[in-house]
Amino acid sequence: MQSVLSHSWQTVFINANIATMTQAATSYGTLENAALAIADGKIAWLGHMSVLPTLNDAVEVVDVHGMWLTPGLIDCHTHIVYGGNRANEFEMRLQGASYEEIAESGGGIVSTVKATRAASEDELYASALKRLHALHNEGVTSLEIKSGYGLDLDTELKMLRVAKRLGQALPVSIEKTFLGAHALPIEYQDDSDGYIDLVCNTMIPEVAKQGLADAVDVFCEGIGFNIEQTEAVFKAASEHGIRVKVHAEQLSDLGGSELAARYNALSSDHLEYLSKSGAKAMSGAGMVAVLLPGAFYFLRETKLPPIQTLRENNVRMAIASDANPGSSPINSIQLMLNMACTLFRMTPNEALAGVTCNAARALGIDDKVGELAIGMNADIAMWDIKQPAELCYQYGVNPLAALYKYGQKVS
Repeated sequence: MQSVLSHSWQTVFINANIATMTQAATSYGTLENAALAIADGKIAWLGHMSVLPTLNDAVEVVDVHGMWLTPGLIDCHTHIVYGGNRANEFEMRLQGASYEEIAESGGGIVSTVKATRAASEDELYASALKRLHALHNEGVTSLEIKSGYGLDLDTELKMLRVAKRLGQALPVSIEKTFLGAHALPIEYQDDSDGYIDLVCNTMIPEVAKQGLADAVDVFCEGIGFNIEQTEAVFKAASEHGIRVKVHAEQLSDLGGSELAARYNALSSDHLEYLSKSGAKAMSGAGMVAVLLPGAFYFLRETKLPPIQTLRENNVRMAIASDANPGSSPINSIQLMLNMACTLFRMTPNEALAGVTCNAARALGIDDKVGELAIGMNADIAMWDIKQPAELCYQYGVNPLAALYKYGQKVS
């Protein structure tokens, strides 16, 4: 294989089994009895041991002893920055309280917004860091963090600053997404158009000015924002050079994914009610379907996302934790792998692609991470397993043996 010359290599993994997860790969893009070399934080060479060039004495050699290497995992949809929690609502629901009763008692997203507004930046950082540690310890080297629990300019900016700060605390790359159009704040309960004007004309320009967002998201749903309001947000984001994505078709089919396709969105997320025309539009735009089995499980949903329709239309499928206080208080990417297979009937190959190459595509960073290939960042997870399907099969015993970020061992 073409590569950087071996005299410039810093580290070489030998006697490895490698799941490259290249976009065109089937069966994990497997290379058995292989080696992988790193130079300047990037993958410089990979191939079978039989063709490994002679190494000089300065190269660090890591004998993997038959363990498996995969790309560092990617959680492409999280809300890990927030104040408080909603365990009391969880208990109330199990005791028979209705959604309306919980809302009337001050619960739901309103309670999280209140707690997030009241929390200091340091408090939000401290609580989110624990969640980030949990994901990182399971092999996550890249992560998306959304705002959306402030619903006012100051708090939304505060959340995005915390997300940026988290990326400096751990060896994890953070993609920041502005989700001001997540819900209506109490100040605008009877004026959703007025709130969208605030998002478009005040919030997005300031977020762009401060360089705090890599993408803009909208919750396009009957309990969120309609198609016209969603498009207004897309237009504002586009005017400021920020790519878009959408929460869509979770509870109904409003056509949010088809709209997002017209704006070349990165992804559409949830998608339980996605139509065939929506899947076709996503395919034509190269969008990724981000599936969220944690929310499906926690909310005890029964409407499965249309996996076969997505397959038939060649729509790439990512999976993510959706880690948030209300509908998926789960900070485990390994559990998502299992749930994607058991709940959504995805294959282990599809599930692992969902937290590597396809997750990278959903964040627009697939030119850097998500695959083990020459020229990609050396974000690498080493697993003490006999076959890749074990990553989806068993949960509760963490098989992560080592984790590398830019070629440096970080765990």
